[in-house]
Amino acid sequence: MLIKNYQFNYSFINNSNKSVILLLHGFIGNIDEFDEAIKLLGDDFSYLRLDLPGHGKTQVLGGDEYYSMEKTAQGLINLLDELKITKCFLVGYSMGGRLALYLTLHFPELFYQVVLESASPGLPTEVERLERVKRDAQIAKELARSVNKSDFASFLINWYHQPIFGNIKYHPEFESMLKSRLQNQPIELVKSLQFMGTGSQPSLWKKLQDNQVPLLLLVGEHDEKFIEINREMAKISQLSKLNIITDAAHNIHFENTLEFVQKLQEFFSIASL
Repeated sequence: MLIKNYQFNYSFINNSNKSVILLLHGFIGNIDEFDEAIKLLGDDFSYLRLDLPGHGKTQVLGGDEYYSMEKTAQGLINLLDELKITKCFLVGYSMGGRLALYLTLHFPELFYQVVLESASPGLPTEVERLERVKRDAQIAKELARSVNKSDFASFLINWYHQPIFGNIKYHPEFESMLKSRLQNQPIELVKSLQFMGTGSQPSLWKKLQDNQVPLLLLVGEHDEKFIEINREMAKISQLSKLNIITDAAHNIHFENTLEFVQKLQEFFSIASL
């Protein structure tokens, strides 16, 4: 759908009279990210899933600034308006979780409750952001060298060997996940990294204390870095609840889909709609 500087590739599964969940994938993910979770959730909700800018089949028609968090967030608000979705649940993973938090803090009236999976409010200091920009620039160079599928596959394998992903490389569906990731275009991922990477996004730490929307913070038991980040988030936002998920590292919904879905069902069932 053409939405002011974006041609969004999206799927809206509309189960009549069921509340909508907007699902935002992580970096190098795509529209298929939460498919297994959706199967388990079944007909209890309607679902809006999409390719974020720089991913899948979504096209950015404006300048490169439209890959940024601020512009992307407004693009998603415009999409919700176009689809006449006045209020919904929101789920975001990793990069999608950072975007989900931005949406929550800037457009709180649009969301009943929000689940942030392995997410953060960004980096609190300018020094940390500059260091992260340098690191992301190196990753971008590696991505830009992926001139064919074989190169890109090698990049992905190395990417998922990072400690943050735990033992994901041994998951029985890992090869299937890689195949899905290969649908992305490296040059587009580079733009996403440059304009919506953790170093480029605005820090949301200070704004988090004014959060008005109930938050469920999910982190994997083997993701020590994000456990610490989310503990700090839970201290700052009185409306947040932290759950540590067993048998998972960073990508909880892939490694432990059943527990991920159970937590969503328990949290969303509390909502007064």
